[in-house]
Amino acid sequence: MIKKLAKSVREYKPAVFLTLFFIFAEAAIESTIPFITANLVNSMNDGEANLKYIIKMGLILILLAVCSLSCGGIAGYTCAKASAGFSKNLRHDMFYNIQNFSFTNIDKFSSSSLVTRMTTDVNNVQMSFMMIIRIALRAPLMLIFSVIMAFIMGGRLAIGFVIMIPVLGGGLLLIAKFAMPAFRRVFKKYDKLNESVEENVRGMRVVKGFSRETYEKQKFSTASEDICMDFTKAEKIVAMNGPLMQLCIYFNMILVLSFGSYLILGGHSSIQIGDLSSMLTYGFQVLMQLMMISMIYVMLTMSAESAKRIAEVLDEKSTIKNPENPIYEVKNGSISFKDVNFKYKKHGKEFALTGVNLDIKSGMTVGIIGGTGSSKSTFVQLIPRLYDTTDGEVTVAGVNVRDYDLDTLRNAVGMVLQKNVLFAGTIKENLRWGNENATDEEIIEACKLAQADEFVSSFPEGYDTFIEQGGSNVSGGQKQRLCIARALLKKPKILILDDSTSAVDTKTDALIRKGFANYIPDTTKIIIAQRISSVENADLILVMENGAIVDTGTHSELLKSSEIYREVYEQQVKGGDDNG
Repeated sequence: MIKKLAKSVREYKPAVFLTLFFIFAEAAIESTIPFITANLVNSMNDGEANLKYIIKMGLILILLAVCSLSCGGIAGYTCAKASAGFSKNLRHDMFYNIQNFSFTNIDKFSSSSLVTRMTTDVNNVQMSFMMIIRIALRAPLMLIFSVIMAFIMGGRLAIGFVIMIPVLGGGLLLIAKFAMPAFRRVFKKYDKLNESVEENVRGMRVVKGFSRETYEKQKFSTASEDICMDFTKAEKIVAMNGPLMQLCIYFNMILVLSFGSYLILGGHSSIQIGDLSSMLTYGFQVLMQLMMISMIYVMLTMSAESAKRIAEVLDEKSTIKNPENPIYEVKNGSISFKDVNFKYKKHGKEFALTGVNLDIKSGMTVGIIGGTGSSKSTFVQLIPRLYDTTDGEVTVAGVNVRDYDLDTLRNAVGMVLQKNVLFAGTIKENLRWGNENATDEEIIEACKLAQADEFVSSFPEGYDTFIEQGGSNVSGGQKQRLCIARALLKKPKILILDDSTSAVDTKTDALIRKGFANYIPDTTKIIIAQRISSVENADLILVMENGAIVDTGTHSELLKSSEIYREVYEQQVKGGDDNG
């Protein structure tokens, strides 16, 4: 895990090494100052120090203090640069790896969990990294230097420092053992809290429409309170390190002061007043370094789970990869399913698709009808390899989709998904997702075919109108038409519309389909719809149920041969539900 995270340091390694160098210099200088001060005090006490000597030693102490301050300041700057750069690279590496995920990988992590890992978890790891390269080196160095100098100055009186360090270390290990389970629970609950917030923000209109604000507030408060309780419990355990540390160090300080004073006053030792004062200074330095170490320990305890969660994302490998010698050309839009079975999880028991065999010629229009949960969306997602088949194969232009270069295949397939997504930016910027080099004329033409040009032109800023996050400032029907225009700009070999005209009226739906026939006659068009009117003119209609194709044929053929199709048609026509 540490090796995996350390790879994200990259170009900031020089800043890390500079930090370590200046921290080492700072620690060495700070440990030297009490030694020089003790010698100065001893010389003055023995009457050996004249004014010239005192001034000289004073200037040396001032110079050392300035050098220590300078080293600390430079180390602070390089440490900040290294830790901020490390967190930037960490987010970069996570985000780029997530972009390579297949739908199977994405299903493993919830979106709220990924957001938590890229924000809260990265912040925790950044803080720990900063402490490790600055305080985690400085504190042990100062601790070692202080103990060594304490032995030099005080002899056997310094043994107490050595004894209390393992006692304190054992106590910290016990604290971590009890605190870690609580921290693990906290981060899992963070994911659920973020998921609740995400759902609430996305479904704000539904919440207000059903007057469920009070319920959502209560749900959020409960989740927040749950996190607070677990975090408080963990912090209570971790807080025990403070009293434990102070008990050890102050007990040792009292011991040193008591016996040191007794030895000096009784004349039983070679220890002098300056030596005792330096022992006290080194004692306080040991105290401060132990405090720093305990702070690092607390932060590392908290961030250990965060580091593990980040490593999980970085270690995740896409289940869908490019072949060794990929094919870079999709010749046409013909599609074939051969004995296809599919299930979402490798070791899952139930298949989402079973026994699918189908041949679609290039340029055909294929309609798909079926009830909720009949795996219509899953069926079409196998074509651009958003998922891979469990058994059997899917071919495009006579080539197994697994043999294509992924970008080549997906650029040849235009998809307008069930959940239409527009990104924050202008309408032009959103449409150019389909073709980043599209001209203004091509954008307008695609919008005309998708029946979007009229409402876009009515906006004061036209195609430069800014779309809010998630497309919240356009209606559902407008969003669908913009997404269709975006897919048309790809000029794909295969166009898949996954219930993507459900929010437009039947007249607009008919005009869109007419535009397809004229603009992309050679493109294979697959239309998933709930309305019979959206697919009745298709060359081939598939009726799906429970993950299988139960009937195929044209509209007139299915009215005669398919009971399911006929029942849906009669319900829509007789029930007057043809307008959606």
